[in-house]
Amino acid sequence: MRSRQDDVGHAASVERALRLGLVGMGEATDEGAERRLERLAAAPVGAFVWTRHPDGRTFVGRIDGPWREDPGGAEVDLVHVREATWAEVDPALVPAAVEQTFARGGRNFQQIHPGDVEAATARVWQRLSA
Repeated sequence: MRSRQDDVGHAASVERALRLGLVGMGEATDEGAERRLERLAAAPVGAFVWTRHPDGRTFVGRIDGPWREDPGGAEVDLVHVREATWAEVDPALVPAAVEQTFARGGRNFQQIHPGDVEAATARVWQRLSA
């Protein structure tokens, strides 16, 4: 949930999303934005998502609702959103594929590879929900 706009504070976007129970992205500002928005809108309810706060804390979430626009998120460039339930994750529990994805520093709503990351994430979610 890091804005693609350099003048938008990353922490503010993540904090808004965590506080309001959202996952999302900003306005379409480049060529790939339409595809990213389509992926966000098409992700199934129950899909897992990960985010990291700039202070290093990592969170796993589950998408709970359909895509919608949130004009109130314009200030932090988080206007295309879905409801999500979030939980903070101990760094020792974060799957290696998630760490590798964060290390690349991307700002996209993207699928994390390899494919076993979904099973690993489900185990983390189950452990946090117990």
